[in-house]
Amino acid sequence: MTATPEKPLKGVRVLVPRGGKWGDSVAASLRAFGAQPVIAPLINFAPAENPHDLMVALLKLEAGDFDWLVVTSATTVDVLIGNSIRPAPTTRVAAVGETTAQALNLAGIRVDFVPEKDNSARGLLKEWPAADITGHVLVPQSDIAEPTLVAGLAEKGLDAEFVAAYRTVGVPVDEAVRAAVADGSISVVLITSGSVARQIASQLAPLPASTLVACIGPRTAFDARAAGLPVHLIAETRSAAALVEAVVEHAQAVARGETPATAPITIQPADPASPESH
Repeated sequence: MTATPEKPLKGVRVLVPRGGKWGDSVAASLRAFGAQPVIAPLINFAPAENPHDLMVALLKLEAGDFDWLVVTSATTVDVLIGNSIRPAPTTRVAAVGETTAQALNLAGIRVDFVPEKDNSARGLLKEWPAADITGHVLVPQSDIAEPTLVAGLAEKGLDAEFVAAYRTVGVPVDEAVRAAVADGSISVVLITSGSVARQIASQLAPLPASTLVACIGPRTAFDARAAGLPVHLIAETRSAAALVEAVVEHAQAVARGETPATAPITIQPADPASPESH
C-alpha cells in the first residue's frame, strides 16, 4: 500500500487503547487519513469500592456544601449522571479540559472554569482563578488518581476533599492484538493516560523497535517513560484531535523524506482476519 498526500496513513495499523465514543471517534479520524485502527480497550471502569463514602460526598455536593466541583474525566460525569446527582446552583464547576467540559455540558451541568493553555491537572492548578482561592472543593477521581491535584488545591488555600468516584481496572488484551503488536504489524500505539501506559507495559512490552508510540500530552508521556516505554510523539494539547494530528504530521514528514527523530511508520498489507475496530 502506498500512502498519498490525502491518505498519509494508508495501510498503517494503529492501536486505539480505549473504546466507547472516544475510541470510535478517534478510529473515524484515523480512517479519514487512510489508517486501519484497531480498537483494543486496555482499561475499564468499575464502581467505587466504597459506594457509601461516594454517595455521602455526592449528596453534600447536591445540597450545596461545596463551593467548587473539580471534574477530571468524562467517567466522573457518568458517575454523576448514574447517581442522578447535579451540583447545587451555588457550586461552581471546573473541568480539567475541553473534552471533560463537553461531557458536563451534554449532561446539562454548567462549567465555570476550564484551563486554556494546558488541559491537565497541572494546567488547572496553574490557571486557577486568583480571586477564588478559598472555599470547599470536591474532587471525585479514580481510585488510583495521584494526589497531585488535591495537594495543589490545598497549597492554594482551598479545602480540597478527594473521593473515589470509580475504580480503574485493566482489561486483558486479545491474543490476536498482542501478536500483531509483537510482530510489528500494528506499528503505531496511542497512549491516552498513565493507566493505559502501565497496561501496555505489562501486557505488550517490549514493543518492537519499529513501533511508533504517541502520547496524548506531556504528563502521559512522563507516565509512559516511567512505565519503561519509549515515547516518540507527544501531542501539543491533551485532545484526541491533537493526538491524531501528531501521528499524521509524522507520517507526512516521512513521506517528504525528512528524518524525524522517532521510530518509522511501517505500512503493512491488510489482514482480513485481523481484529479491526468496527
